[in-house]
Amino acid sequence: MCKRKVFCEECRNDVNYRVESVQMNGTLRGETYNYLGKIAYCDDCNSEIYVDEINDYNLKALYDKFREKHGIVSLEVILKIPGKYAIGKRPLSILLGWGEQTFSRYCEGDVPTRQYSDILKKIYEEPKYYEQILEENKGNLKTEATYKKSRKAVDKLIGIMECKNTKIDVAIAYLLDKCEDITPLALQKALYYIQGFYYAFYETFLFQEDCQAWVHGPVYRDIYFRYRDYKFDPINCKNEVDDIVLSSAEKAVFESVSKHICCYSGKILEKFTHSELPWLLARGELTETEISDRVITKESIGMYFNGVKEKYNMLNPNDIKEYAQTMFQQI
Repeated sequence: MCKRKVFCEECRNDVNYRVESVQMNGTLRGETYNYLGKIAYCDDCNSEIYVDEINDYNLKALYDKFREKHGIVSLEVILKIPGKYAIGKRPLSILLGWGEQTFSRYCEGDVPTRQYSDILKKIYEEPKYYEQILEENKGNLKTEATYKKSRKAVDKLIGIMECKNTKIDVAIAYLLDKCEDITPLALQKALYYIQGFYYAFYETFLFQEDCQAWVHGPVYRDIYFRYRDYKFDPINCKNEVDDIVLSSAEKAVFESVSKHICCYSGKILEKFTHSELPWLLARGELTETEISDRVITKESIGMYFNGVKEKYNMLNPNDIKEYAQTMFQQI
């Protein structure tokens, strides 16, 4: 690709030029830095000439050295953030509680303070951190559409639309494969029962994740955001699960829950959980409609489902059937 011609002071004419890399010294904020820069030379008279792009390159190289020494986020990272999270420069600044033009200035080369730099680094490296900022400060954004677009992007980044290999994801893949017309609400309750009954039979919790005592029953927060767009409709993204990845214990509980729990609607299962001690304990004094992110402790889940196992004289996971039928008759 041909370079544009530039004016040469010696030749007094627009000329072609060549570029060579050289070691340079520059001073910035009272400190001297050595960096690899570039110099342009006239093809006709061989004298050094000024080229805007070369000057910008050298200035950036000097600032990069400064950023590197002081641990300041790079310009490349800053420029990637808006695209990564599907948010404009000004809305991002507003979301962060900065001046409307602050982030735009950083995109143009201004060096952020160490405090702001650390925030930008963490945002780029940790989608969960950005998600927290987005949820806490979404009221600062001027339109709901801006929030929704960025929310969708961060959901994808944290793997919410992708299948992982954690135990809870394996359970979800199994339930979506085996259960017809399972809604997000029913899926949440099925996961809760898998966690509880697995502990009752095998004295260990299958999922590391905690569920929360939401208005409509136990909810695994990240799973909610994964499938919330389905609302009250069945989840139609099926993922076949290889039985080889399941232990015999996991398969026994998964199969029994899918057969004896998932045969009920999400609203019916919601009523089940509303009469069970773990959800009631976590909710405490809260009203039925009061929003909460209180955790349903694993301890309370374990104690309750151990009690259920003993009360119904359960010998194996298939005995879950009697408990589910009894709960249905009581609502």
